[in-house]
Amino acid sequence: MSDDFDERIEAAINRGQRRSQFHKEAERKEKLSAEELRRLHTEYRLALSERIEQAVSRLANHFPGFRYETLYGEQGWGAACWRDNLNVEEGRRNNLFSRIELMVRPLNEYFVLELKGKGTVANKEIFNRSHFEHLQDVELESFEHIIDAWVVEYAELYSAAE
Repeated sequence: MSDDFDERIEAAINRGQRRSQFHKEAERKEKLSAEELRRLHTEYRLALSERIEQAVSRLANHFPGFRYETLYGEQGWGAACWRDNLNVEEGRRNNLFSRIELMVRPLNEYFVLELKGKGTVANKEIFNRSHFEHLQDVELESFEHIIDAWVVEYAELYSAAE
């Protein structure tokens, strides 16, 4: 009985050590290093800025007169398209500015992936949005769906204002 009891104690100790190692490993995987987070942000930024460029460029192709531009720098990476219309009413000239701008913001101290979008139609801001998730929790598909949704929404609002 003594040998059996000692074996059970040793087995319990081994199980406890394995459980502890498993939890430590899980915690280590959860807490990615700062370098890994930078790499992840760069990977996501490249993929999303490509998606933004394609979506905004395709939008510009649907509305004659829109000018496309690539955005990059301290504010972020992405694309925009804009149009400046001349409106003449009762002999008065009016410029009607329309623009959509989507960008991935630079990495910050909170280690989040942030998507920023602004839309203006005929001098009126129709949306100014931001969507972000912690880099560890990012699902690229959800960001791609948001990009598509914002561009489609802008197209609808712009065409309704024409």
